[in-house]
Amino acid sequence: QVQLVESGGDLAQPGGSLRLSCAASGITLSFYDMSWYRQAPGKERELVAAIASAGDSTNYADSVKGRFTISRDNAKNTVYLQMNSLKPEDTAVYYCNSVHKRIAAISYWGQGTQVTVSS
Repeated sequence: QVQLVESGGDLAQPGGSLRLSCAASGITLSFYDMSWYRQAPGKERELVAAIASAGDSTNYADSVKGRFTISRDNAKNTVYLQMNSLKPEDTAVYYCNSVHKRIAAISYWGQGTQVTVSS
């Protein structure tokens, strides 16, 4: 059974930092490109950051460039999202997504973790 389990979501103050983790089981993460998405209330789910299976390529939404960093540790089967300089508009449920690097139809989602940025 494949599972992606996000953790690290919390209440943070504006300007603060959080680190999200996505731990995978049932798959070998090195075969998957990984992404973080987020969905705020009343809004569509949006791509936040993505990292290639080997970790040699990343891309970010313009709204988080320079503040968020995606990384991965394939040995630990885990992907991370370091979020700095948090803003209230970063408030959302953050989801981890995996897409097989050769077969895009093989894709999995985590259950999400809540990030709330408020003073």
